[in-house]
Amino acid sequence: MLIRNLKRDRTYFLLLAPVLLYYVLFKYVPMFGIIVSFKDYNLFAGVWKSDWVGLKYYKMFFQNPDAYDIIKNTFVLGIYKVVFGFPAPIILALLLNELRWKAYKRFVQTVSYLPHFLSAVVASGIIIMLLSPSTGWINHVIQSFGFEPINFLQQASWFRTVYISSEIWQEIGWGSIIYLAALTAIDPQLYEAARIDGANRWKQTLHVTLPGIAPAIVILFILQIGKILEFGFDKVYLLSNPATYGTSDIIATYVYRMGIIQGNFSYATAIDLFMGLIGLVFVYSANQVSRRLGETSLW
Repeated sequence: MLIRNLKRDRTYFLLLAPVLLYYVLFKYVPMFGIIVSFKDYNLFAGVWKSDWVGLKYYKMFFQNPDAYDIIKNTFVLGIYKVVFGFPAPIILALLLNELRWKAYKRFVQTVSYLPHFLSAVVASGIIIMLLSPSTGWINHVIQSFGFEPINFLQQASWFRTVYISSEIWQEIGWGSIIYLAALTAIDPQLYEAARIDGANRWKQTLHVTLPGIAPAIVILFILQIGKILEFGFDKVYLLSNPATYGTSDIIATYVYRMGIIQGNFSYATAIDLFMGLIGLVFVYSANQVSRRLGETSLW
């Protein structure tokens, strides 16, 4: 039976083979490395000859006085990202959907997509230039209203605002693509029926457009919940400095310092694995809630 299916669908299996190979080589094989979180890993002895230490490094992290602040910073930044970053592409897609001037709509889409293709280094450089207290445009605007310039990147209280704003700027256009695609699947007759019933554009958006893209919103929200503790390490690292560690020191930067700079691979792996498990719990919980409240879920 299996061989017959393989022969029948061999073309599809061959097309799928590069994708499967990629995931096996770059996603599943590296997972073997989590074993070092249970060992006192020695780079020269290798993985198998290093001594087993059980949960030593997990306990070490929770006994670390900085652990609470690092976890809190990561969770707060993740929650901000969901609260402010997740609705932004939906709002942009709804606004673009209402535009009737197609040339202007394409222009806005193109401009909003471009920041997504910037590397973290280039994006961080632009942000640093814009926020400079002496030459940055934003501080020039602030000064034109008679206020003192703000050193955004040297004050811990401004880090979350700067980071979340930059994330929205970079991803709002790219994130709206899925919602724009979902909007095209809505039956135009529903809008016609709503107009006959006297619904204005706001009510059409509320009762036709939003329910039409609700399944896409739910699926992407569940996936976003799973990434609540994941951040682009490079941009956080580039925008932060010791003056802002109070709010900018998250698990990704801490793992980098412990694993790469200090060479404590076992400790860094234990922290990263623990956070990965929390992300898995978030995805599973969000999926269960979505399944109970509606008919849309990942599985």
